Amino acid sequence: MNATDARSNLRILAVCWEGGGNVPPTLGAVRALAGRGHNVRLIADDTMRAEVIDAGARFLPWKRAPNRSDRSPESCYVRDWETSDPLAGFQRACERVFVGPAQFHAEDILEALATEPADILLGADMLFGSMLAGEIAKVPTALLASNISLWPLPGHPPFGPGFQPARSVADRTRDAEVSATAERQWDGFLPCLNATRAHFGLAPLFHVREQPLSAGRHLLATSRSFDFPTEHLPDHVRYVGPLLEMPSWAHERWTSPLAHEMRPLVLVSFSTTNQGQADVLQRAISGLAGEPIEVVVTLGKALEGLRLRSPANVTILPNAAHDEILTKASVVVTHGGHGTVLRSLSHGVPLVVLPMGRDQNDNAARVDYHGVGLRLDPSASPQMLGEAVRRILSESSFSERASALRRAIAEEGPGPARLVAEIEDFVLRYSQGALSAA
Repeated sequence: MNATDARSNLRILAVCWEGGGNVPPTLGAVRALAGRGHNVRLIADDTMRAEVIDAGARFLPWKRAPNRSDRSPESCYVRDWETSDPLAGFQRACERVFVGPAQFHAEDILEALATEPADILLGADMLFGSMLAGEIAKVPTALLASNISLWPLPGHPPFGPGFQPARSVADRTRDAEVSATAERQWDGFLPCLNATRAHFGLAPLFHVREQPLSAGRHLLATSRSFDFPTEHLPDHVRYVGPLLEMPSWAHERWTSPLAHEMRPLVLVSFSTTNQGQADVLQRAISGLAGEPIEVVVTLGKALEGLRLRSPANVTILPNAAHDEILTKASVVVTHGGHGTVLRSLSHGVPLVVLPMGRDQNDNAARVDYHGVGLRLDPSASPQMLGEAVRRILSESSFSERASALRRAIAEEGPGPARLVAEIEDFVLRYSQGALSAA
């Protein structure tokens, strides 16, 4: 492949799974690559079919691997709202999505590659089957992370608990202990992973964390300015910036009542998927009731039909787009999902974050680190929520730091264009023999 081919006519096979917040960044990547003129196929759950076609790619459904036909809570793979134990949620995710079905994910991907070759496999950082398929087929493989890195970067605390970077011996000891515990939890799935590798004739691994290293690139769809600082990145890790694709269902528009246009606007948004957030949503609404502010609550597909008590200063929108609201918002109250946090900060809006699991503790830690908002426990009372919003509205330092971070994110450049450039550069280097397959 020559340099022109690597920049204008790549055959790309991408993969995704229906996990809520990971879907829009993947679609954003697909749209950017197809818009550049590349030939893109995406293997994903049937829920994504129309969105994939709209983004300019050809859609392939999972056949052997788990495949959601709708986005109802009942069809969710992990159902992490059913347990308050984050470890149990992690184990479910590994069993049902990340590692357990790896053989089936890999078989579907390998079948697609056999039917039509690809110049690059754009895998998912959570689907071990996509890493395996790239290793087996010896196709250059990049993994797309829809948020911060799942695997700790140099100088970063371990993923999960939401720690700040270590500043003392005690902090470093804490990080080492938690990292060791996390590795043991991951390695609980090593027999399953190695059995899958043996099925395909691959040698066993000593640790689960070795499998992602079979990919030549890890592309982080987040802002380096938002992430914790690091002295150096591993050569295979690249920040491409946030891919803030709007969910397909977010079409409802909001217009401020004329009588309330001078009031501060607060946006309240808690996840595109069910995390059992009805109670915290109601507490947020109650904590902001009667305040001299305008409140807009957006629900999303997972919470359609949810009945909430709504005071006079609160508007509830089932399927609203956030960008227009954020141009006028003064504060965002959220669970801390990566998309909501980065979209808010890209508009320079500070946040109150009540993390409920997944990557949210770590996003909240970064909000706290940069001073662009406040972090509360999801069990916070309505009074505490109201006080947090009043503090952000009254202390200008929060909005000033959020504006500074907005400028820093903008200066990094648009995420879709940076992702395309990284993909093209990776394939070009591979074709020139600068990189190996694994």
